[in-house]
Amino acid sequence: MAINPFFKLQFIQPQEKHGIQFKYFSAITLKGNVCYHSVQNLLSSRLLSKNLKIKIYRTINLPVFLYGCETWSLALQEERKLRMFENMVLRRIFEPRRDNVTGERRRLHNEGLNDLYAKPNIVRVIKSRRIRWAGHVARMGEERGVYRVLLGKPEERRPLGRPGRRWVDNIRIDLQEVRRGYMDWNGLAQDRDSWRTLVSAVMNLRVP
Repeated sequence: MAINPFFKLQFIQPQEKHGIQFKYFSAITLKGNVCYHSVQNLLSSRLLSKNLKIKIYRTINLPVFLYGCETWSLALQEERKLRMFENMVLRRIFEPRRDNVTGERRRLHNEGLNDLYAKPNIVRVIKSRRIRWAGHVARMGEERGVYRVLLGKPEERRPLGRPGRRWVDNIRIDLQEVRRGYMDWNGLAQDRDSWRTLVSAVMNLRVP
């Protein structure tokens, strides 16, 4: 594939503690928390049904929190922070349950929250959107800049130190979870129907 010589790629450290990725993720987290606190009274109200509270969370909170998530390159620590945020929201929606034996109200565990929520968690949503976007980019032509960024090779040397997790690395990890990590995903993405099935599999995969 011929790459435009005037289109140069440079190495960046996406997981650098004070780098662009870290600051962007922190800003998104802050906006998500502000949005959550603006509706937390609704989420804890006993006048609203649980289904309506879930709709409020999915239509008001999630779009703010997941803006641009297709391009995120997340480490495990950041994925855990996202799960912690969602579990905090779900605990406010479903409230503590009363124990049938002791009569005390006890906090719901993560597995119980997942069963009550019965929808893909926030990390699965991010992974599925990232896979969907990867397929969209892979089907672009060589004249598109995004396509050249995906398949091009940087001309500069990689900085010293442990390399950060790249966006493509996340794609391979996501595909390995559904046992497709060793396939030519760029070629597989050309078949829209097969790729759409793969996106659905990534979305609905149940992991602890």
